[in-house]
Amino acid sequence: MVRTLDVLRGELRKDGHQVVMLTPDLFPSVPCPTYPEIRLALAPPGRVARLIQAAQPCAVHIATEGPLGWAARRWCLRRGLPFTSAYHTRFPEYVQARWGIPLGLSYGLMRRFHAPSARVMVATASVEADLAARGFPRIGRWSRGVDTTLFRPRPECRGERGPLAGLPRPIFLSVGRLAVEKNVEAFLSLDLPGSKVVVGDGPQRDGLEKRHPGIIFAGTRSGEDLARHYAAADVFVFPSRTDTFGLVLLEALASGLPVAAFPVAGPRDILAGSAAGILDEDLGRAAIAARDIPAATCRAHAARFSWAASARQFLDNLRPFTPAGQ
Repeated sequence: MVRTLDVLRGELRKDGHQVVMLTPDLFPSVPCPTYPEIRLALAPPGRVARLIQAAQPCAVHIATEGPLGWAARRWCLRRGLPFTSAYHTRFPEYVQARWGIPLGLSYGLMRRFHAPSARVMVATASVEADLAARGFPRIGRWSRGVDTTLFRPRPECRGERGPLAGLPRPIFLSVGRLAVEKNVEAFLSLDLPGSKVVVGDGPQRDGLEKRHPGIIFAGTRSGEDLARHYAAADVFVFPSRTDTFGLVLLEALASGLPVAAFPVAGPRDILAGSAAGILDEDLGRAAIAARDIPAATCRAHAARFSWAASARQFLDNLRPFTPAGQ
């Protein structure tokens, strides 16, 4: 989500728009329970109001349902101003996995948060249908993109100087946070030939490394380093069942990697109408079958997703609620 918003800001600025972000680093914060890497802002409503007023916004978009989001929501409602919001993350499924809280309670809170929104932006048709069935109003589409210049096939990364040199092939790669909701264990427990590599970090890393000593845990990677890891692998395995989209899927495809995933929202939406991946409830079978998919097929499918198109879609969702001509 952070990457999406950062790229969106850049695209909007290129088009001449001014973008002001209110982020947790502007406020005192506390670690999120069981997720200490994520900070929850202690956002005094008065200070949030002053910051928004100082920006003199033509439009207000609320990116998350956290403390800052609630404070901005209250500011808009008290002034009768429209705002848009986004449903990036399946928080109800996450809190159920972590604390056992029933989905009905969590979705009720999410529905209450988004109910006054002039447009609730979602990334895929599957999420749109799911939220509509749960009573969320005024849903609009806002897809995602991928940097096909950074993430691209790199034959040199598969040689002796590549980041995964010396590992038996085929190399099955997974990228993401090592947390319970990402279902990483489903990948690690697969009986696959060659090697398995995990890029990412999170609260489950220590336990997963101890249970799976033969698997390579490469830690967090970014930028060029991350792109080289994608390009050095043979198949990308995406074990999550809860992601609303999954940018890592596009990054893998742009790098020429075929995708193996469960047939759930996110992978199903991204791979729709393509032959760039295999979706199967048997994730191991999908991973083996994906090896036969040409890199060119994956790359061509990823090229359909651009950040410029994503930014235009975002603006189209804002324009009905902004002053004329802005």
